[in-house]
Amino acid sequence: MDRDDLFFSANENNENQPLAYRMRPRTLDEYIGQEHIIGKGRLLRRAIQADLLSSVIFYGPPGTGKTTLARVIANTTKSHFSTLNAVLSGVKELRYEIDAAKSRMDHYGNRTILFVDEVHRWNKSQQDALLPWVENGTFILIGATTENPYFEVNAALVSRSRVFQLTKLTSEDLMKVASQALKDKERGYGNFDIEFEEGALEHLVDVASGDARSLLNALQLAVETTPSTFPPEKGEKIFISKEACEESIQRKVVLYDKEGDYHFDVISAFIKSLRGSDPDAALYWMARMIAAGEDPRFIFRRMLISAAEDVGLADPMAVSVVEADAAAFDRIGLPEGRFHLTHSALYLATAKKSNSALAFFDALSDVEKEKASEVPNHLKDASRDSEAFGHGEGYLYPHAYKDHWVNQQYLPNGLQGKVYYRPSDQGYEAKIKDEVERKREAQIESASEDAFVENLTFTPKDKVKDKWIQRTSSMGSNLLLDIRDRLFGKANIRRSDNILVLNASHGLLVWEALKHNPEGLTFAQVKNQSEFEYIDHYSKQLEELSRPEIKVGKALDVLKKMDSDLKFEFVFARNLFTRLYEEEELLHTLKEHLSDDGQINLSEGMPSEGSTLSEFIKDENLKALLEKAEEKVYHDSENPMTNWNKFDMISFFSNAFLHVEEQELSQKEERLLDEETLRNWWDKSYLKHLTLSKAEVDKYRAILLKELAGKSVFWRHSILLVTLSNSSPKRGKKKTDPEWIEVHKKTSL
Repeated sequence: MDRDDLFFSANENNENQPLAYRMRPRTLDEYIGQEHIIGKGRLLRRAIQADLLSSVIFYGPPGTGKTTLARVIANTTKSHFSTLNAVLSGVKELRYEIDAAKSRMDHYGNRTILFVDEVHRWNKSQQDALLPWVENGTFILIGATTENPYFEVNAALVSRSRVFQLTKLTSEDLMKVASQALKDKERGYGNFDIEFEEGALEHLVDVASGDARSLLNALQLAVETTPSTFPPEKGEKIFISKEACEESIQRKVVLYDKEGDYHFDVISAFIKSLRGSDPDAALYWMARMIAAGEDPRFIFRRMLISAAEDVGLADPMAVSVVEADAAAFDRIGLPEGRFHLTHSALYLATAKKSNSALAFFDALSDVEKEKASEVPNHLKDASRDSEAFGHGEGYLYPHAYKDHWVNQQYLPNGLQGKVYYRPSDQGYEAKIKDEVERKREAQIESASEDAFVENLTFTPKDKVKDKWIQRTSSMGSNLLLDIRDRLFGKANIRRSDNILVLNASHGLLVWEALKHNPEGLTFAQVKNQSEFEYIDHYSKQLEELSRPEIKVGKALDVLKKMDSDLKFEFVFARNLFTRLYEEEELLHTLKEHLSDDGQINLSEGMPSEGSTLSEFIKDENLKALLEKAEEKVYHDSENPMTNWNKFDMISFFSNAFLHVEEQELSQKEERLLDEETLRNWWDKSYLKHLTLSKAEVDKYRAILLKELAGKSVFWRHSILLVTLSNSSPKRGKKKTDPEWIEVHKKTSL
């Protein structure tokens, strides 16, 4: 089946085709959403534009653009593009494509990209049949699946593919989709005068819930059924009311598959909400399961486990309550049995907690030795794909904290602060009322966006590349390595983030960036050709798409020439603002290339706060002369490199950024003082501030060289580490960050 069968048709723009089909993007510029995958600088975008695609798997819910992205690739690539649908095709059709691909390669040297839609529908043997041909290069595979590939796709295929997770479109994305359809004169409704009642279009966007296909289908129904005839009479205005929009789109069915990924994520969120003593979140996740048709007996089984595992002996009645509710449910059934589900869930969520039952596993270990809503990411089931997608990252285990409770988000982002359960002042509830409300107030007070985002892309490990980057990133002095680690320790980098390194010098920060963003762009600016050649020499060891992009010139000039649409999630630099008050334009230009939730991490040396030559001189007369000169060298109001201090720098940055964090770092580094360096300091820096005869100049230079030339000293550096951003931290601190560890040590005491 060639590309024409699935993606191209003479009737593509036919008005009889559904609007969602007609409006499918044809190019990357028309594609809306999924910035983490195909935004400017992202790996997949660069691979498509350079026609250097390797095998990939697109994973995400319906309506997020998986097939559409394959269509864009088909329009862009010079390779032959073939398609199969796993629902309609089997091994027979695959063998046909294999033979055709081999023939193209043998006779014309033409590669074949094979798009397999709903690849998870193939069974293991069918997926196995594809594997050898992907491995030997006969095919470049593009697989699309609505199911987590780590659950449903052959592990060998996944390990040879880059995995990109597509997420539901945001409301802003859907508004752009609707606007695109309403303005397009060729494929949409750009030739008509369409007006919406206030809130009508917003209703379509809200109910579409991230699904572009659902939105466009509803938009088509609303537009084409509003006038008495369609198309309308010339000059006739189409006014679409809120009521028409409500009729055009029905509330979506809860996305939930009892055999799939969402099943495990939602039950995981439910149990963690019980363990975390959040009755509101527990009721929400349970309602979501019941609304989707989950078997209530399954929920009761999980609550019976929680009653022993998480409540335990802190409330021995918990198991009895859940067991009694389960027995009552068997007698009553739905719908009244929902009261018993609710009763058990509320009991467990509000009960005191103890995990003493885990003592069993300590005993078991000894025995064995003797024998020989989207759901917030940190609540997702991390049992099988935590390394790739980071599911479960950032979840705080309540039992590790004082009183077996820690302030943490359990409800989805859009429902934080929502109150479902209101304890009364009667009986048992009177005892727990204050504690429930205290915890709820703490949850609401700390309400924020999900701090622990999931990885949305995954690239198989390249051991050779990893070893190479590890070697190059360790090539620096202990001081520089410490600065690098501190700068990156403040950054929770996602794999698809774009990173900008300014004043990259010989690439120490560049190599570190490449460790963190295999699906993003690393862009480096260097001052001169020598630095460029140094980094370029090492980067040529990497495959083309993995190399950093390097530009030579002043930081401001490089930024001005950069594509205005190219945004960076993180910027790293050393000594970028040494001439502080001359760099206002640089700061504002840099800010223009920072993403909305971006972060700038800087290391700025403060020469006036560090060591000076006079500290290491024993001759009293020379020491006094050096101190006199240093007073002017390091505190010259006319010198742009010394006419500022750390308070000036913080004030300078605060004028441009809402959030400025600083940390002063004082470190000593063993430094060899060679004769040439000492002569330059004495002749070019110090003498201009001293009034000495020629004989005195020669005398004191000789003393300086005699005492220090060829000797090692412990030179103290004073460095200001600065973090700049315009948004509150959304990703949280890394668990390896010393500040994160210190905070949570205190919390758990």
